Amino acid sequence: MTAVKMHVKKGDKVLVLSGKDKGKEGKIILAMPKKSKVVVEGVNKVKRHTKPTQTNPQGGIIVKEAPLASAKVMLVCPHCQKPTRIKKVEVSGSYVRACKKCGEVIDK
Repeated sequence: MTAVKMHVKKGDKVLVLSGKDKGKEGKIILAMPKKSKVVVEGVNKVKRHTKPTQTNPQGGIIVKEAPLASAKVMLVCPHCQKPTRIKKVEVSGSYVRACKKCGEVIDK
């Protein structure tokens, strides 16, 4: 399985487009290009029942964020604060992401 070039990166602020958390915004904690999935802070929380281990002697129910498809999130532009698609713009010989709405370069 090969890695897919995604429109979002770790640290980007995104808006969830579909699912039970539709409309929520959060920051990307982890990007998994090989699976085309992202983990968003505070979104898609699941409960895991864990047995006691040496590292966690209490065990119990742990609440954590689960991955969701990268196609279900849309980048929020840091300049105009609106959810937007991206376009590739050439800056000094390399291509960077830019906002489709305001035209500002997202990657520095």
